[in-house]
Amino acid sequence: MAENMEKGGISVQTEHIFPIIKRWLYSDKEIFLRELVSNASDAITKYRRLVSLNQAQDDGKTPRIDVIVDKQNKTLTVADNGIGMSSDEIKKYINQIALSGALEFIQKYEDQKNDAGIIGHFGLGFYSAFMVADTVDINTKSFVESEKPAFWTCSEAGEFSMGDGDKQDRGTQVVLHVNDDEQEFLDATKIKEILTKYCSFMPIEIYFTEVGKEPEKNEDGTEKPIQPINDTNPLWQKSPSECKEEDYKDFYKKLFNDFREPLFQVHINADYPLNFKGIIYFPRLMHEYENLEGQIKLYYNQVFVADNIKEVIPEYLMMLKGVLDCPELPLNVSRSYLQNNGYVSKISSHIIKKIADKLVSLFNGERENYEKFWDDIKPFIEYGCMKDRKFYDRVKDIILFKTTEGKYITRSEYFEGDAKDKIYYATDKVQQNRYINLLKNQNITVVMLDAVIDQQFITFLEKEAETKFVRVDSEVDSALKSDGEIVENEVLKDFFKKSLGKDDMEVKCEMLKDETIPAVITLSEQQRRFADMMRMYSRSNGGVEMPPMPTDEKLVINMANPLIKKIEGMLSDADLKLKAEKFAKQVYMLAVLSQRSLTVDEMNDFVNASQDILLNS
Repeated sequence: MAENMEKGGISVQTEHIFPIIKRWLYSDKEIFLRELVSNASDAITKYRRLVSLNQAQDDGKTPRIDVIVDKQNKTLTVADNGIGMSSDEIKKYINQIALSGALEFIQKYEDQKNDAGIIGHFGLGFYSAFMVADTVDINTKSFVESEKPAFWTCSEAGEFSMGDGDKQDRGTQVVLHVNDDEQEFLDATKIKEILTKYCSFMPIEIYFTEVGKEPEKNEDGTEKPIQPINDTNPLWQKSPSECKEEDYKDFYKKLFNDFREPLFQVHINADYPLNFKGIIYFPRLMHEYENLEGQIKLYYNQVFVADNIKEVIPEYLMMLKGVLDCPELPLNVSRSYLQNNGYVSKISSHIIKKIADKLVSLFNGERENYEKFWDDIKPFIEYGCMKDRKFYDRVKDIILFKTTEGKYITRSEYFEGDAKDKIYYATDKVQQNRYINLLKNQNITVVMLDAVIDQQFITFLEKEAETKFVRVDSEVDSALKSDGEIVENEVLKDFFKKSLGKDDMEVKCEMLKDETIPAVITLSEQQRRFADMMRMYSRSNGGVEMPPMPTDEKLVINMANPLIKKIEGMLSDADLKLKAEKFAKQVYMLAVLSQRSLTVDEMNDFVNASQDILLNS
C-alpha cells in the first residue's frame, strides 16, 4: 500500500491507553460507529469552513459520507470527502492521543467565523474503533494539493506503520478489520440500526453500501440510485413559521413509531446566549400510567447522544416526548454524559418556561382545545407542579378541575359558585352518587379526582394555594342542613348503636334539607387520606399486607326523612321494636352502600334482611 513505511508505537501523554479504550471508554460498543461518522462529518464541516474563509478552493463535489460493509473481507469502512490529512497531521492527531484537532482548528480561526458545528476530533473518539477491530487503516489525502496522500495502519497493540498512500481524492477512509469476537458488526442490518439510531439527522448525507449485494432495480431494469439514510435538515432546525401542523405530526410518528397523533407541541428555537433547539411533544395517553414511558432524545449538532439526560431535562418532563439539540453542551470523552453546570441549568429553566408559556397561551387563546387536551396533560402538569415550584407558579391559574357533569373549571371559577371556602370532590361517581346529589341539590359543584396522583396533588395544593379539599362523604356541610334547626335525640342514637352492635360508633342526628335520604356515613378526610396513602405504599411495595386502619365512621341520621320518623315512632311500642331494629340495620346498610363496597358477610346479611323485610311487610 505505501512506500517508505515509518513504524512506531502510539504516543500518549500519560500511559498506554489502549486497554482502557477496549474495556472502559464506552459503555456500549456500538458507539464507535457514531464517533467515526461524527468525525467524518467534522472533516467535511472543516472543509466547508475553509472554503467560506477562502482558505481552500471549492471543487464542486457534493459532501457525503459512505459506510461500507464487506463481510467477506471482514471490514467496515467509513469514508468522507472532507478536509483530509497529511502525514504530519496523522502524526500529530492520530499518533499522539488526546490532542484535539478540532480545538486547534477552532482556535486558529475563531476570530474569523463562528465555531458552531465543529463537534469532534481525531483523538479518543477515533480510537473507539479498536473496541471492535484488531487493526485499523487510514487512507487519506489532504485538501492541500501539494500534500501527498498518506496511509496509516495500527494494530490493537498500539503498533503502527505509516507512509505514502494511493488515495487520489481529498478526504479520509477509515477501514476497520473487525475481529472475530465482534462479527455482529459486519451484519448489514445491525449497522443500519446503529446508523438509524445515532445518525438519522446528521447534517451530511450518509450512504450505506453492502459489498456483494445486488443493487435494487427499477421496473425498467435500470439500477436504482442509493438514497441517503439520514435527513440532513430535521424539523427542529427549521423556524416554527416554516413548519405546518402536519409536519410536526409526521415527524413525531417517524421519530417515535407512535401511531397516535400527539396533542400539541412546543417548538423551541433559542438563540444567544443559550443556542439550542428542539421540539417537545405532549403525547396522547391511553391510561394514566403510560406517562412513565416518555422519551426526550438529546442531540449534539444533530448527532444522537442519549435519551432522557436528567441534567438537561427536568425529571417531570421526561414523561413527555421530543428532541433537543444542544450544540454547546459540555460532554465528557464519550459524549454520553453531561457535566452539571450553569449553562445546563439555564437550558433546563428555559425549557420549563417555554412549556409553561405554551400551556398558558393555549388556555388564554384556545380554551376549548385546552379543555379537550386536559385529561391527557393533567398528569404531566400535576406532577410538574409538585416537583418544581417555578413551574407551578407559572401554571397555577390554568389548572383545571373536571366536574361530575363534565365541565372544566379553574380553582377561581369554582369559588364563583355557592361553595366559598372549600372544594368538594368525588373519587367514584357511581359509588358516591348519593353524596354528590346532596350537594348538587344545594347548587354546590363537585369535581372528580379519581386518578392516583390526584390525592397527592390536592395535598400539595392545600399547602401552596391554601385551598381546602373535602371528599363528598367526609362531612355533612352546613349548607346541607336546614337553617336554624338543631336536633338531638339520644334515645334514637342509642337505639341505632344497639341495633347495629356498634356501641363505639359515633351517631349524629341532623335535620337535612333533602328529606329523601334516611342516613349517610361520613369518614374523617385526614384519616381516609392516610389509609389511601398506606394502600398506595402497599401496592408500590409488591402488595405487602398492611394492618387494617381504624375507620372512624360516623353515622348521620336525617331527622327530616319519613323512614327515620317512622323508626322513631316505633320505639314507644314494645311490639314494634324488633321490626324497628331491622329497619335501622337496613338504613345503615343503605348508607354503607353509598360510601363503600360491602364485605362478603355484609352483603349476605343485607340480602337476607331485605328478603325478610319484604316477606313480613
